[in-house]
Amino acid sequence: MKKKSMVFIMLTLMLQMVTGCESEQPIQQSAGDNDSNRVQAIANKQPVFSFDVNPETFELFIEKDGVKESASVPMSKRTVTNLHKDAKEISWSYPDDQMNISVKQEGDHLQINLTSTGADAFTWPHVSGNSYMLPLGEGKWIPAADKDWQAFLNEESLSFSESFSMRFFAINKNKYALLYIVDNMFNNTVDFKSDSALSFSFSHEFPSINPDKTYGFRLYVTDNDPVSVAGVYKRMIQEQGGLTTLMQKAAANQEVEKLYGAPHFYLWNKTFLTDADVKWGMLKNKLNDRFVNWLEQLLVQNGEDGAESMKQFREIKKQDYVAPFQKKAILSGFNYALRSRDFYNPAVFTGMDEQTTALLQKGINELTEVELYDLNKRLLKSVLQDAVPAVERWGDADSTELLKQMKMAGVEHAWIGLPDWTAAFMKPEFIKQANDAGYLIASYDSYHSIHKEENQDWNTAIFKDKSLYENATITKKNGEKKGGFLGQGRLLNPTLSLPSVKQRMDELLTGGVAFNSWFIDVDAAGEFHDDYSAAHQTTEKEDMQAKLERMNYIRDEKNMVIGSETGNDYASSSIAFAHGIETPVIKWADEDMRKNKTSPYYIGGYWSPAGEIPERYAKEVPIKPLYRHVYIDPAYSLPLFKLVYNNSVITSHHWEWDSLKIKGEVGTRMLSELLYNVPPLYHLDSKRWEENQQTIMNHLKVWSPFHQKAVQREMTGFTVLTKDRLVQRTSYGDDLQVIANFSTEDYNYENQVVKARSAMIIEGKATQTFVAPAE
Repeated sequence: MKKKSMVFIMLTLMLQMVTGCESEQPIQQSAGDNDSNRVQAIANKQPVFSFDVNPETFELFIEKDGVKESASVPMSKRTVTNLHKDAKEISWSYPDDQMNISVKQEGDHLQINLTSTGADAFTWPHVSGNSYMLPLGEGKWIPAADKDWQAFLNEESLSFSESFSMRFFAINKNKYALLYIVDNMFNNTVDFKSDSALSFSFSHEFPSINPDKTYGFRLYVTDNDPVSVAGVYKRMIQEQGGLTTLMQKAAANQEVEKLYGAPHFYLWNKTFLTDADVKWGMLKNKLNDRFVNWLEQLLVQNGEDGAESMKQFREIKKQDYVAPFQKKAILSGFNYALRSRDFYNPAVFTGMDEQTTALLQKGINELTEVELYDLNKRLLKSVLQDAVPAVERWGDADSTELLKQMKMAGVEHAWIGLPDWTAAFMKPEFIKQANDAGYLIASYDSYHSIHKEENQDWNTAIFKDKSLYENATITKKNGEKKGGFLGQGRLLNPTLSLPSVKQRMDELLTGGVAFNSWFIDVDAAGEFHDDYSAAHQTTEKEDMQAKLERMNYIRDEKNMVIGSETGNDYASSSIAFAHGIETPVIKWADEDMRKNKTSPYYIGGYWSPAGEIPERYAKEVPIKPLYRHVYIDPAYSLPLFKLVYNNSVITSHHWEWDSLKIKGEVGTRMLSELLYNVPPLYHLDSKRWEENQQTIMNHLKVWSPFHQKAVQREMTGFTVLTKDRLVQRTSYGDDLQVIANFSTEDYNYENQVVKARSAMIIEGKATQTFVAPAE
């Protein structure tokens, strides 16, 4: 009996809290500290702390300045074997979980490693604090007791690599923060739970196809301050060689400098003919039966849209007017047919000019896309005659004329994106004009989904190599194929995509279409997949590496300024800009926003008649109060990403949520764009430009020169100046700062009044004020 008691006591002592070593004391910020000095101090020094751990429950304790805090909520008690400890490390095994654990003091942090010896998955840590600093997009401060955040995140399971723009999370305790930096960013989920307060747990899966059976963390102690948290992370990234500045990127491609001071515009000129191009009173007399019969044969391939177009071609011949809905249907029919290689019919088209004849002699199947569109436009012109202008002027209103108006209004710098490359092939002179104006001009592109059936309105999902659909798509663990975006088609394995990327880019950049930028969907969004296909097993890490490889190929071999969706930091050295970190896709699963067309919150569909801006991008809608609280309210925003990458990656909004999209929030977002040095993003055609030109230009006159300076500097400081968190200050370098007042009351800052709903830019002794528009 005595022997058993002694063994029990010894085992209990071994399982008691094990104390670790200490690290260095930080330099604290005083009221007069220079921001850049403060960031350097944070990057180079860390607080003194010690640690304890209970192996039975894996509860980890940190102690600093006599204050002890739990770094992880205790698990249920487990059987412990192989317990070893020395002055700096403790390790043990969970035989029932088939996991080995190690916690080791390494200089200024703890290194925590968790290794599977047979486990399929493991969950640790589960963390709880007063509030959290999380890099959800740009960054969020989330109070654990906030009822709206609890409602939004309760039972929410997030993919870590997608939802977290950087590889860390921070927990604010009473006197300091605990910063977890994640070593293995793949196969992780973060699960939130709300009882009396919000907490979350971190889980890692160990896929059978992945030989790496370890995940882990660096754990640091920092101040309860986003500048401290970001400074520690930035130092680690720099030490690992993972931070490439815009200056370095511009040294490889000087066109990168065109992003400085540049708002981002998506221009919607995806049509050959627009309403403004057609003399509608003359049109019906030009539509002879032979041509209309032939057009109907082509349009039948276009399903319901083609049927509606065919109906209206017949209807207008009976009328002395053309209604707006008829114009849209007719233009849709023309624009569909003009993209077809089957458009030419010698029995229909006669009386052709020399250029048309020359193109036909070359052979339709030998024509580039630019040449095909030129041929088809000339063929249609031969039928419509003076009911339409010369083909060189088709589509001017939403392309060349719009660029002229933007330049005349004072848009000196701009990134311009096209919804796909067909707009460039329809009007190559538009691309040349954008180049001549000093703008960056890009096409949207994607290698995410592949479709078996071709759809010219979804041309990014069409690939020349038809074997890819069966032989290069991703298989789930259960043997099923993963579906593509919106459930259409399948997901293309990126490790097998590069030959098709090269083929597509070679074809698209022939014929003198002078793109100087390229936007690649998804590749920087953190969406990674394990592929269990027997012929091409692929891990999430290999998926990521292949996406980076194809972006780098387009950047380096085609000399493009590269951007991508979201812009999570694993891609920061590959891309120069990103769309989605500042305003991400808002609540994808909300049916009122996505499906319920009678809801005031319905954001619109993807399709638009006759190439207009789809409602999804142009329709201005209010936002639900809960989502406003989470996504828009500046009180909960933190510039975590900017504090690390301000002079490395230029980040803006997701294209679903441009700067004008949210009713009642345009002014708030303008102030945020100044405070956080974020390019505004707009969807434009001639109509929307006319409606919003004054609002846009009033903002750009202040924002553009500010951004041109700020983007070439580090963000060196961020301070919340009021208790309600509605007055905030950021700084860039040593002498450029912004004070944004989101509140409805004036604020006094260093003997200067920052007006309600305004931003003050201070550079040295000079000041400039921007007042948000009334809404």
